[in-house]
Amino acid sequence: MNDRDFVKNALEGGDAEVQLGQLAQQKSQSDDVKQFAQKMVQDHTQMDDRLMKPLAKQLGVNPPKNLSKKDRQLMAKLESLSGAQFDDEYIRAMMKDHRQDLKDFKSEAQMTQDPNVKQAVQQGETVISQHLQMIEQIAQSHNVDTSGKSKGQPSM
Repeated sequence: MNDRDFVKNALEGGDAEVQLGQLAQQKSQSDDVKQFAQKMVQDHTQMDDRLMKPLAKQLGVNPPKNLSKKDRQLMAKLESLSGAQFDDEYIRAMMKDHRQDLKDFKSEAQMTQDPNVKQAVQQGETVISQHLQMIEQIAQSHNVDTSGKSKGQPSM
């Protein structure tokens, strides 16, 4: 992945985190999930505004106008759920997403030759790593297995 593709994907992902966080603030029944969702909105808005948008401008990347197809599908799935089901699915989605983002950011930090990109990516990596730790702790307290299955429920 080149720097331009990475920045475009990071902006797309940031937008999704903000919109999903807003949805979770409305639909979650758990204070810890709501607090995490609020942090997603704040941190990803700041990360985009301070790091990714200036980088996009520098690299000539147009910020995405819409969510990716994958993120739109996730949004639709979450909108159809409520209560504990919503919380479990949101927690799983955030764990999966932040694990992938962390891999992508680490990979980009190693690959890029641009010192501005490298610096922004390393700052972003720190934030994403903190988010992953937080959501894994929330998953434990909600008994959401990190493999993606709920504990105590029969598998289908």
